[in-house]
Amino acid sequence: MKQHVEKLHEIANRKSRRIIGLMSGTSLDGLDIAVCNIQGSGTQTVLSLEKFTTIPYQDNFRDQIRKIFAKREIDFQQLCLLNPFIGVEHGKMILECLEQWNIPANEIDLIASHGQTVFHAPQKQHRLPDFPNATLQIGDGDHIAVKTGIITLSDFRQKHIAAGGEGAPLAVYGDYFLFSKKGENRILLNMGGIANFTYLPASLGTEEVFTTDTGPGNTLLDAYARRFFHKSYDKDGEIAATGKVNETLLNELKSLSFFKLPFPKTTGPEVFNFDYVESAIQKSKLTSLSRQDIIATLTALSADTISDAIRSVMPADEVFKIYASGGGAHNVVLMARIRENLSRPVQLIDELGVAGDAKEAVLFAVLANEAIAGTQSFFGKKDGVPGVSMGKVSFPG
Repeated sequence: MKQHVEKLHEIANRKSRRIIGLMSGTSLDGLDIAVCNIQGSGTQTVLSLEKFTTIPYQDNFRDQIRKIFAKREIDFQQLCLLNPFIGVEHGKMILECLEQWNIPANEIDLIASHGQTVFHAPQKQHRLPDFPNATLQIGDGDHIAVKTGIITLSDFRQKHIAAGGEGAPLAVYGDYFLFSKKGENRILLNMGGIANFTYLPASLGTEEVFTTDTGPGNTLLDAYARRFFHKSYDKDGEIAATGKVNETLLNELKSLSFFKLPFPKTTGPEVFNFDYVESAIQKSKLTSLSRQDIIATLTALSADTISDAIRSVMPADEVFKIYASGGGAHNVVLMARIRENLSRPVQLIDELGVAGDAKEAVLFAVLANEAIAGTQSFFGKKDGVPGVSMGKVSFPG
């Protein structure tokens, strides 16, 4: 153990660190792997992305996760088995990538693993006064560390909850350290399964930083693309473009109590799922609605609730720029409606020097860097952004 602690101390005191960031989102499309070189910490962080890829999950892998994903009632043995299984599989994927990139494993200082979220239960959602905010990510860090031989940080969201947060969104920390710019107000919009955004003030004042989930991003679009068209997602919004938004259904979907909750807030597929949509369809008496119209309406739902959330926290006369990332940034129909709703351009995060598809994996590498080499950053006494370091350390031996 002592040699591992001494190595960690030595890594913490280096001028730069080579960290692999991992991200597997609620879309279950695959594992994002980003090799990052990071110098400094906090607002002095300088990051270069050396390598990035997404390794697609096999259908059987996805099917095993979906047996327990976002469900109140599950086979507990399945959950128990998947925790180490996913860790080992992620470790194998890392080693395969390193071999392809001709990077020896001993040249990587740390792995930062988000894990696979299988249930998210903030108190605003479970409404049980005796229980705190909760979330669960599996894919055990010890198994990744042993499989790869690399010190691994994982389970980042638990410290956020322990310090009073909801375990999400965590992008705010890396967003602030990497993308803040003096003199420019910025909204960093991420549209994964769930959409969220970070507000970065032109003043650089941490007390003004704000972040929240807004509701669905791609999770409903992906689910209905699979159900109706046997596609993993609506590529470029091609299906939505052939349908027509049904305003009656859209209004019924927007009536969900989640959208009336105060900001900041978080959510997940536990709320935004087939039951939610099918119930709205039944209440609207629209059971004969075409499949294309349903997907067009779900796309409008994501766009409108994102736009409404941004408008609600930004003064009408405020000058700010929006930079988008995540799978939704590739959806032409979704992006066009957001631009129309907000009457302003929405640019891609790529323009700030990090590929949008790599952003979430990169940000977990930043969180690991902060845990090992950073100092605590204080974001003011407000919900959603506790000033904490996150990540549990797993040694390889």
